[in-house]
Amino acid sequence: MRRFTAGALLFCVICGSRSIAQDSTAKALSANRKATSQKESDGAKPDAKKGDDALKNAFGGGVDTNPKEPVTTEITAEQAFFDSGKSIGIFSGHVIVKDPRFNLQADKLTVYLGSGEAHGLDHAVAEGNVGMVREAPGQDGGAPVRSVGRADTAVYTAGNGNVELKGTPRVQSGLNSHIATSPDTVMVINQAGQLTTNGPSRTEIRQEPKNQPPQQPKP
Repeated sequence: MRRFTAGALLFCVICGSRSIAQDSTAKALSANRKATSQKESDGAKPDAKKGDDALKNAFGGGVDTNPKEPVTTEITAEQAFFDSGKSIGIFSGHVIVKDPRFNLQADKLTVYLGSGEAHGLDHAVAEGNVGMVREAPGQDGGAPVRSVGRADTAVYTAGNGNVELKGTPRVQSGLNSHIATSPDTVMVINQAGQLTTNGPSRTEIRQEPKNQPPQQPKP
């Protein structure tokens, strides 16, 4: 397995999230979720406000979107291919991205750089078993909340900062989930951290019984 260090990576999920670019500062992905339905759990009625806040903070809160120091992102893959003529970089084979703000994994990651004077990132595509994990500080000093995003494909566009999750995407923050109910559903996370879902989806808001520690989603 080979290890590569990139100047910056912004991506998604999963997830952003959040992208990849050489010698540029990464921006962080965040997601602002609006609950569309409620689900009772353990015989108790969920607290809609708490559930909505948890989804709202998925891939949000606690992320420095304008770091003052350079950010080092490490990309590990079985293979890497660079074509300076076409300005692309392709990482394949159990791709793992480790960034101070998030972790990303996929079967394949393709980075497209701008041509001519635009040497920065144009867009990046993660394909195959895409997953993004990030831990945000808990509310009121509580335990950190793990957010997990999953999709078949994730596309980051540098021009507008949008991240598109395709292929039955889903986002889970704590016990709360936002799930596509059709493979054609597309979730778009913009640069401001707002989530727009185009297509059928379901939102589940759950509440643990009192005196029980909250569970965290598994990556």
